[in-house]
Amino acid sequence: MPIRLSERRPEVSPDRLLSECVPPPRFSDVRFGTYRPDPSEPSQSEALAVLRERGAMLAEPRRERSLWSRLRGARAEPTGKPGIYLDGGFGVGKTHLLASLWHESSGPKMYCTFVELTNLVGALGMRPAVEALSAYRLICIDEFELDDPGDTVLISRLLGQLVEAGVQLAATSNTLPDKLGEGRFQAIDFLREIQGLAGHFDVRRIDGPDYRHRGLPVAPEPLSDERVEQVTAERPGASCDHFVDLYRQLAELHPSKYGALLDGVEAVGITDIRELTDENVALRLVVLADRMYDRDIPLLAGGVPLDRMFSPDMLKGGYRKKYLRAVSRLIALAREGADQPN
Repeated sequence: MPIRLSERRPEVSPDRLLSECVPPPRFSDVRFGTYRPDPSEPSQSEALAVLRERGAMLAEPRRERSLWSRLRGARAEPTGKPGIYLDGGFGVGKTHLLASLWHESSGPKMYCTFVELTNLVGALGMRPAVEALSAYRLICIDEFELDDPGDTVLISRLLGQLVEAGVQLAATSNTLPDKLGEGRFQAIDFLREIQGLAGHFDVRRIDGPDYRHRGLPVAPEPLSDERVEQVTAERPGASCDHFVDLYRQLAELHPSKYGALLDGVEAVGITDIRELTDENVALRLVVLADRMYDRDIPLLAGGVPLDRMFSPDMLKGGYRKKYLRAVSRLIALAREGADQPN
């Protein structure tokens, strides 16, 4: 019998949440030396040079502050902006460079996506999160995004306190810090928070062809539900759930547990995938898609084609980038599922 994700009730300790904050497997071997800047895009070489310089600084053991320097409030790390921020389109190597900086740096260090960071704070609480994360020398945040006012205030408070504690920051995004949130929320308080966050970062733009602007990859033809059930029943470590059962289960779990939900799962089968119109359901599935992609778990999908899972209105809305990323990743995983022997 296949695994039923809809029947699992994972528990995740704070120690596990923190221990899993490392680059995903597909970026475990990248280094500055394996990054190949495009000769026609000088901003890529410039970003590589800046990151190498920061990486060399962070590779050195952290200098402990003397009692006198602590009393004066002097920092052990060099002065200047505590964060480096890489902006650019998809496919220009931002995550490669971010993971390379993490690998180059001495510890303690942490690597997570923006969504994982907000989930971590939600699971731990603000004060315990600040206490735990203040011990890190470097925190790398991939896919920085502020499309929700609550998350904006949360992360602004968090990063402000971490900067005060002397933590170095590095982040990637597809939107410049002072443009984050445009097109969704124009409240004065929201924009004030955005500007405060931007002040923490030395912004570096990385130009290059944005492969996702060429359109989403074509979704593979869905399997029949019967075929999904048959293949997952025969494949060791495979799960199989009805789409509705799965998203109802996700509503019962904190997103920080979605990774643990996939423990031991070698392939995910989903039957009767339907077009979504509920944004809460859609955003939970985005997080699950990210966790599956991080773990490179093949997908066997029945129902509507994956490029029709999010309604046209959703793909025009403020969370468009999230939905397009999820569709692109799910299609890639579905292709892997179709290519693997049954």
